[in-house]
Order: sequence, then C-alpha cells, then structure tokens
Amino acid sequence: MCNVEKEVLEILQEINENITDDVQIDLLSNGVIDSFDIVNIVAALEVHFKIEFEAEDIVPENFNSAEAMWDMIQRLQDL
Repeated sequence: MCNVEKEVLEILQEINENITDDVQIDLLSNGVIDSFDIVNIVAALEVHFKIEFEAEDIVPENFNSAEAMWDMIQRLQDL
C-alpha cells in the first residue's frame, strides 16, 4: 500500500471507525458505510486531495472500497 493510499484509509477511518485496514473490503455491500458517510467522505477527499467530484463520480462503484476510492482520486487528479 502506498503512502497516499494510506492517507485515504486514514481519512475513511476518521469518518467511520468501523473501516478496517483492508483496502479491498466492500464497504457499501457489507454495510460498513452508508450514504451519510459518503457525503462526508466526498467532502474530506475534495479538501485533502484538492479535487472536485462531479455528480457522475458519486456512484457506488467508486465508494465500495478504499482501493476504488483511491483509483477514482487518481483519475480526478489526472483531469
């Protein structure tokens, strides 16, 4: 796991203490996070990584795991 991926995990764990260090666990499918958490995650990631989410970015596939979120952040930073 790279340092930036660890940063994502730390942000997630600040928002929801039930998130483990497993970056591949299905957070939505397993009920670890909910829509309220996603709102907080979006806000925190936008500030931390200086990115901006569009409505089409806020879909379950992008938030189902820390790994998926990291992939999305990388895509948004490349724009």
